[in-house]
Amino acid sequence: MLTLFLAPGSSSMAPHIALHEVGAGFTPRLVSLKRRENRAPDFLALNPEGKVPLLLTPEGGLTEVAAILFWLARRHPAAGLLPDDAMGQARVLSWMSFLAATVHPARRQGLDHARVVWALVEARLGDAPHAVGGAYSIADIHLFRLFWRFRGGAALGPEEFPRLIAHHDRMMRRPAVQRVLRDEAAMGYELPD
Repeated sequence: MLTLFLAPGSSSMAPHIALHEVGAGFTPRLVSLKRRENRAPDFLALNPEGKVPLLLTPEGGLTEVAAILFWLARRHPAAGLLPDDAMGQARVLSWMSFLAATVHPARRQGLDHARVVWALVEARLGDAPHAVGGAYSIADIHLFRLFWRFRGGAALGPEEFPRLIAHHDRMMRRPAVQRVLRDEAAMGYELPD
């Protein structure tokens, strides 16, 4: 059995969505970042970094969104969240690295900088329905979570990022996304300021 340590609305939302996409059984464990439960000794014993997400698997613990998403996609190939070919997998990895290293930390440098970075994402996405062309993948899940949070905190006009908004709207129609948003809202968003 898998256990996902999550903080509603945080980066752990992406693995939460992926778990539902692949149909894996798991136990969610709520970690309040606002109350600093991620700094509690019992949590730090599992994850010395004190971050969510943390996915406990029969093979051990996994941290970092990209690693968890990759593991889930590889463990559940029937879900189709990772291309079969080396180039397709490399493109997914490229997106995941870009999202983790460039996009995720952009907001900490201010809204103007974040808008510049999101303009790069908009251009990179292009006219394809998904991050890696026509196939839905773990890169779409990661992209969605980051843009969902950014869009929720920035007053975006509909003309500002039309490709990203279209991607967001497609993702919002996915049953796994709807379920996670409903479940995490019921748990309560307690993100730090």
